[in-house]
Amino acid sequence: MPTNHDRKSEATLRVASVRGDANDDDSVVRVDSDTMGSLGASQGDVVVLEGPRGSVAARAWPAAPDDGGLVRVTHWMRQSLGAGVDDTVAVRLAAARDADEAVVALPDAVDIDDALGFTFRDALVDRILAAGQVVPVALGLESVPGTPERTVPVKVVETNPSGPVVVREGTRLRVSEEPATDVELPAAGPEGHATYDDIGGLDSAVRRIRETVEMPMRNPSLFRQLGANPPTGVLLHGPPGAGKTLLSNAVANELDAHVVRIRAPEVTSKYRGESEERLRDAFAEATAEAPSLLILDELDAIAGDRSRGGEEGGRLVGQLLSLLDDLDERDPVMVVGTTNEVDAIDPALRRPGRFDREIEIGVPDRDGREEILEVHTRELRVSDGVDLDAYAGNTHGFVGADLESLVTEASMNALRRVWPDLADDPETAPPEVTASVAVTDDDFRAALREVEPSALRAISVEVPDITWDDVGGLTAVKERLRETVQWPLEHPEAFERVSLAPDRGILLYGPPGTGKTLLAKAVANESRSNFVSVKGPELLDKYVGESEKGVREVFSKARQNAPTIVFFDEIDAIAAERGGSTDANVGERVVSQLLTELDGLEEMEDVVVVATTNRKDLIDDALLRAGRIERHLRVPRPDAAARREIFSVHCRDRPLADDVDIEALVDRTEGYVGADIEAVCREAAAAAIREYVRDHDRDVDGIRITGDHFDRALDEIAPSESEEEPADGSAGDRPAETEADRTAESTSNRPDEGR
Repeated sequence: MPTNHDRKSEATLRVASVRGDANDDDSVVRVDSDTMGSLGASQGDVVVLEGPRGSVAARAWPAAPDDGGLVRVTHWMRQSLGAGVDDTVAVRLAAARDADEAVVALPDAVDIDDALGFTFRDALVDRILAAGQVVPVALGLESVPGTPERTVPVKVVETNPSGPVVVREGTRLRVSEEPATDVELPAAGPEGHATYDDIGGLDSAVRRIRETVEMPMRNPSLFRQLGANPPTGVLLHGPPGAGKTLLSNAVANELDAHVVRIRAPEVTSKYRGESEERLRDAFAEATAEAPSLLILDELDAIAGDRSRGGEEGGRLVGQLLSLLDDLDERDPVMVVGTTNEVDAIDPALRRPGRFDREIEIGVPDRDGREEILEVHTRELRVSDGVDLDAYAGNTHGFVGADLESLVTEASMNALRRVWPDLADDPETAPPEVTASVAVTDDDFRAALREVEPSALRAISVEVPDITWDDVGGLTAVKERLRETVQWPLEHPEAFERVSLAPDRGILLYGPPGTGKTLLAKAVANESRSNFVSVKGPELLDKYVGESEKGVREVFSKARQNAPTIVFFDEIDAIAAERGGSTDANVGERVVSQLLTELDGLEEMEDVVVVATTNRKDLIDDALLRAGRIERHLRVPRPDAAARREIFSVHCRDRPLADDVDIEALVDRTEGYVGADIEAVCREAAAAAIREYVRDHDRDVDGIRITGDHFDRALDEIAPSESEEEPADGSAGDRPAETEADRTAESTSNRPDEGR
């Protein structure tokens, strides 16, 4: 703690938005601990922030350890200060006195008399205020346009005494007859309230759009002094629900600029020339009210590729190109477009001078999902047992809208639980009932089963619940899979240190039923990756180009939602040797597309292909070379030790009688694969259920699976056929250790492997 000699009367800090996990309102600012110490401030002390436009007073709370040199303030505080994110403000310690009287002014759009000012007294009691400060209050008045209850910004005109004050129960609160003309009522709907405080998981996109949009509009003189032309527009693209519209609305609300919004349905008209006229009117308004922000939502709907559209679409695109080119560099007008079909937009719009920068709003990673969940649960009553960090790890492929839906569904589950106790009117329900309403971990788990990830909805995806403990035997194969898939994700620094690129693909081959698919699911779960399962034949289509398009979409989704394991089951069905095709070359085109995706120009960062087959000889050789599916792991039939482990896996949750001899079962199942052993255990359990159902003296707790049940199961189930490759002798009878088995450090056929 600094001594009195080291203390400063004032500090200059950089403004930042509030964190998603902070349940802060406009009565609290977050100041880094070093600055609080240098000012001699303790937690809860009153500080005053001085900005270019005015000052605000609030209580100081310590910020996070990594927030050195920052002061985190809410959107309305930034408006009062006239300071945007990354601007600097002065912070000083102050003393607040009880307010005898406070005069406030409402926005011009609110028609209200003095007496109604007391309806929001509760929102201001115990608040720290300063003259000129704007604070939001919940005002339930029909006179407010839009809805009967909204958040209304109230400007503090005067306080008695002057300086920072605390509003008390006895404070006289008076509404000025003169409206606050410099305070605007937020627009109705979500776009009227979105700020940087409401955005989670998009730090990189926020930084880039602020560089492109805020900097030219807040500091146009910098570009003039440098002799550089400011950018004209920015294009936000990404999957639906990722936050493109939210980000554009937040930028509009943070900027002190006029906003013009254009939505596709508002532009299009059945009358010739009217659509172009509406575009011209929007640009004319933006130019007349400059500085202004022009938002084109769903740009692909009004500016699609002219080579694919009709005459009307071509006219709209031509008009939009002309309007963008006619924007004067001296008019600070910035155009922001949003789309989830960036390739559908006419290429002429995407050149420099029109949309200068393209920002991808991608699927959030684990940390981003946690931030988004914290934003949406900031004002939600959540029980202590809810671990948002765990849900962030279990929501692969979820975009912001999905996570918001998850929180909403969990809230609905909590309300359904107490709904019968609320009677007809929740207002008259017993206080203990409403006080107990909270979202629990069970509510979130139930919601997670209802909400599907948007980013992966177009393809088959799952998060497997198979672990290594569910895989019996196969010790060496499991270890090699860990090295190939898990280690690059868990220890990227080691791979970077030795300049080693992770393997792009793995081929698991061996007899049917040995556990190849189970291994792929287990490694996906253990590496906390998305698991995209592709059955070979489902990619094949009778229409030219559709099969290749299916392959492209699978890899595109995998890249967007990395880390991802793309699992091709029975890959020999779609990647057979080229040259002998009789299906109009569909198979050959699919193989070529697979080769392009595996080692093409687009990097497969954190994307691994796992393929399985029991006919390795049928796969095209080009697909199996180094740099593509280069790691070949043979999954053999289980030996005695492996069969013992497999029996343990499938019997661990079943009530076995004392006469069941696992060792004898292991000896009797020579030649059985893992799937056969699972079938034996299932058949034995089914035999026990048959006896229970036919018994007149039923006792469910007395059900036991006996040795006799296993004997009958073994009589019913024979081992699978032994041929794993062609039966003509070309490859099916090869010895246990061959040159093919040793390629690419492929496998180790030690006796302890098997499943």
